[in-house]
Amino acid sequence: MRSASEEPVPLHEEFIYCCGAATHVLKCGPWKDLSKDENKNLPRLLFMIIPGNPGLAGYYRTFIQALYCGLNQQYPVWVVSHAGHCKPPSGMEMIEDTDIKELEDVFGLNGQVEHKLNFLKKNVSKDIKLVLIAHSIGCYITLEMMKRASELQVLRSVLLFPTIERMAQSPQGKLMTPLLCKLRYVLYMPVYLLSFLPEGVKASLVRFALRGMKTCDESSITTSVNLFSVDCIANILYMASQEMMKVVERDSTTIKQNLKKLIFYYGTGDSWCPQHYYDEIKMDFPDGDIRLCEKGLRHAFVLDASKEMAAMITDWLQDDLTKL
Repeated sequence: MRSASEEPVPLHEEFIYCCGAATHVLKCGPWKDLSKDENKNLPRLLFMIIPGNPGLAGYYRTFIQALYCGLNQQYPVWVVSHAGHCKPPSGMEMIEDTDIKELEDVFGLNGQVEHKLNFLKKNVSKDIKLVLIAHSIGCYITLEMMKRASELQVLRSVLLFPTIERMAQSPQGKLMTPLLCKLRYVLYMPVYLLSFLPEGVKASLVRFALRGMKTCDESSITTSVNLFSVDCIANILYMASQEMMKVVERDSTTIKQNLKKLIFYYGTGDSWCPQHYYDEIKMDFPDGDIRLCEKGLRHAFVLDASKEMAAMITDWLQDDLTKL
């Protein structure tokens, strides 16, 4: 007889249209629909992951499974891709074929914020409390969500490696801004040509690109094959170009208003949000829960440290969960 930890983790996968754009949703746990309350069996809390960029839900597969198990399988854990970052299944287009214009510039940074709010509005009962776990640019999106929709019942927001300010001035930003803002179209042709390769060859190329890692999550390999789609890459790079231009000043007002709900987790060698960003926000908000990574985790932790990160988060949230 299997123990609870050995039981296969229930994982439900959906491709839907949200704001008219193709969206990939992974749902961990037996709860597939949180919008209805007919059976009175809805959980009190949803853990929702807001991805970084690329915003592919598949990168967080191991993370949400580990988080779900760490929470003793008591709460649903969902991850919602960014609009247009997933390769839709056969028969589904990137943009819904409809005369109704759901949202202008849904693939842009502002559109991605509204995309997540729209998803919650249509798919999650307003009575369910939320723990928002955001990664990288997902942290900016999460702060914007809290700013625009104060009615959301956010219990906690965990902001991992938060790119919430001065992205173009960061070491990686200085390198990438010219490419993203002026030269990104040059990348489309090689991606287009590579898209004709067999899936096995694409996976081998991804393994080669990630060869420097001691251990690499297998789901990251399969998910990265999506990056050989021109439509996906175009939407990913377009959003990234907007990040460089729009993520400039830290929204200290929203942080101050929600400080007791926020946990920040900064990296020590993170070239997207360097350590002096941590030092400055720590100085500005001495009472905030603002942590510095002591484990040497990379910005893209989903590639090789999903289980470790999930274990830390469940530990951080124990007090909050016992008060529910």
